[in-house]
Amino acid sequence: MKLLEAAQSPSDTVSSEFRPYLTSTGLAGIAIAMQQLLLAWILIGILELPASEVGLVQAVVGIPGIILILLGGAKADGMDPRALLIKVYVCAPVLPLFLVAMLIFSQIALWNILLWGLGMSFVISYTSPAQQALLNRVARGEVQKSVSAASAIGFIVQIMGLAVAGTLEMLGLIPVLLIQLICFALASLMVARISPSKPKATARESTLLQLKKGLAAIAASPVIAQALSINFISSIFNAGSFMTVFPFIVRRIYEGDAFLLSMMMVIFYCGATTSSLAMMRFMPLERPGRIFLLMQLSRMFILGIMWLQPALWVFAIAAVLWGINMGVTLTLARTIVQESATEEFRGRIMSVFTLGLLGSAPIGAIVLGFMIEVFGTLNALLPAMLLSLGLFLYGVIFSRVYHYKSPTGFAAS
Repeated sequence: MKLLEAAQSPSDTVSSEFRPYLTSTGLAGIAIAMQQLLLAWILIGILELPASEVGLVQAVVGIPGIILILLGGAKADGMDPRALLIKVYVCAPVLPLFLVAMLIFSQIALWNILLWGLGMSFVISYTSPAQQALLNRVARGEVQKSVSAASAIGFIVQIMGLAVAGTLEMLGLIPVLLIQLICFALASLMVARISPSKPKATARESTLLQLKKGLAAIAASPVIAQALSINFISSIFNAGSFMTVFPFIVRRIYEGDAFLLSMMMVIFYCGATTSSLAMMRFMPLERPGRIFLLMQLSRMFILGIMWLQPALWVFAIAAVLWGINMGVTLTLARTIVQESATEEFRGRIMSVFTLGLLGSAPIGAIVLGFMIEVFGTLNALLPAMLLSLGLFLYGVIFSRVYHYKSPTGFAAS
């Protein structure tokens, strides 16, 4: 609540609509965070699939989001993002309700897990660009602090969602799925408290034309294009490592159960939350690109600690550091892109940003799933380590991200 109050204080000059915006984002984030752990544990701990099949299933669930996320961005620019969020959040509770029905009738199987996962992929792909397009309207000029506050809320609800999902072996799947259902329903009510906006001129354009114009806007801005590229390439093996390799390290190396996995993920997101909150004290930043690239380099050393198979408590510290790194990296990447994007194309550009987070992870999941079985669980961390070094060198030597100056940070200084 203190974070919400701080985000809405007069000194931050954000509108009164920022509170229901953050609340809706948080409630939906809890439901999505629960799905992240539930999918991984159902595949690993209940269906007991091998790593190669787990990675393949995660990819099958996530890859459709690559197309849908772009369509979601076009929709967010072509209509009131508030109306789009309400429609999706009202329909989303059907997904956990479907899985509950399968459990009641003892029909739980891979095919209905896939349907549930694909449905959640649709929800994420259509709501993420709309949330980010709506952020600039409710933030009223304080983009960096608003992005940081939204990121912190996102990490906090990840912790809450993972903590709830981690109790599935004690509560059972049905109560956990019902909580997911309730979160989506409440999110729709919170979004409804935000005032609607007028229809946009792009609503009369075809979706294909909107997508072409959005991609052209990205190509016209080297900073946006390079930040998106670094974010996308990094996510292939870094987000893929967290989604696929991390659960197997907990399961196979440390012989953990669903509770230990959820606690390790909670520890990770605690680090991410702490870094996001800490950043709010120093924003607006004049040169966020430099810190963004330094975080790429530091990740190599953090993953190196995990690769050495340390004691569990050392692994937990490394998980915290990885979370801190991710919190700073994600917030700054989003800040650079969001500040640089014009209002006309913001939904489409941010959909490509989200694509870098969601679309690249399934690609990494396929590759890393096979690497786990062929080269060993810990060795699947090596690609992310090497890539972190390569992206840092590219960013500093060849890209404009290192020299990017924030308009708000520069003005404030």
